[in-house]
Amino acid sequence: MSKLSVSFEFFPPKSDEAEAGLWRTLRKLEPIAPRFVSVTYGAGGTTRDRTLATVKRIVDETNLKPAAHLTCVGASKEEVNAVVRDMSKAGVRHILALRGDPPQGVGARFTPHPDGYRNAADLVRGIREIADFEVSVSAYPEKHPESVSIEEDLAFLADKADHGATQAITQFFFHNAFFLRLRDRIAARGINIKLLPGILPITNFGKAQEFAAKCGAHIPPEMVRRFAGLDAEPETRNLVAAMVAAEQAQALQREGVEDFHFYTLNRADLVYPICRMLGFDAGVQDAAA
Repeated sequence: MSKLSVSFEFFPPKSDEAEAGLWRTLRKLEPIAPRFVSVTYGAGGTTRDRTLATVKRIVDETNLKPAAHLTCVGASKEEVNAVVRDMSKAGVRHILALRGDPPQGVGARFTPHPDGYRNAADLVRGIREIADFEVSVSAYPEKHPESVSIEEDLAFLADKADHGATQAITQFFFHNAFFLRLRDRIAARGINIKLLPGILPITNFGKAQEFAAKCGAHIPPEMVRRFAGLDAEPETRNLVAAMVAAEQAQALQREGVEDFHFYTLNRADLVYPICRMLGFDAGVQDAAA
C-alpha cells in the first residue's frame, strides 16, 4: 500500500504569546514529516507581513516546506505580484492561490480591484508567469456559497488547472460522500488536478456549526449527538474530536485517499493524536534509539 501523507494549515500569530504557541505546535508536528504546511493570508492582505514573516521563519528554522496563501482581494496586480516576488526571495516555492472573500464576509458580492486579478484562475496564471511555483487552489465538495451549481464549480476548477494549478485542497466537510462525489466528477471531466480532502478537527463545536452554516457544509446529526453536552468537558470533547476526525480520514483511506490536509487552528493537541491513529509513528524510532 502506498504511504499516506499529510499537510497542515496554520495562521500567522498576532502576538508574542500566540507566536510561541504556534512554534510549539510546529515543533510537535515537524517529526510527522508533513508534505507541506500552509500559512493563511488575511482578507485584503491584512496579514501580509505576518504571513511572510511566518513562512520565512519556517524556511530558515525548520525542515518543513511552507505553502503561502495568497488572495487578490482589494489589491492591484502589481501589489499582488510584489508579494509573490517577496515570497520567492524568502525561499517559498509553493503558493495556495485563492480569490479570497469580500471584506464584507462570506456571501457578499465579490468585486475585483479595477487593476487586479479577476479570480483565482487569473491569479494562478499571474503567479506562474513570475516564477516556477507549485500552485495549489481551493475546491468545494458542497459547492462554493456563491456558485449556482457544482457544475459551475467544476468549470472554475478546470480553469484553475488549465492556468497551471496542480493541486486542490477542499473546504472542510463532514459527509465523505460529498468529497467522493467531487473526486468522481473531476475524473469524469478529465480535470488534471490532485484533490486533497480538508479535514477540520473540532475544537469548539458551536463555532464549527457557525462556520459550517456560512460556507454551506452540512453537519451529520450523529456528530451533533456526539458533541452534545461537552462544552464544559474539554478533555472528553478533545477525545471525541480526535476520534471523529480520525474515523473520517480512515473511511476516506478505505476509498483510496492517501493525502490529507488538516486545519490545525494552530493546535497540535488534536492533530497529533489523529496522525498517530492514522499510523504515523513520529518520534517513536528516535525515542527507541
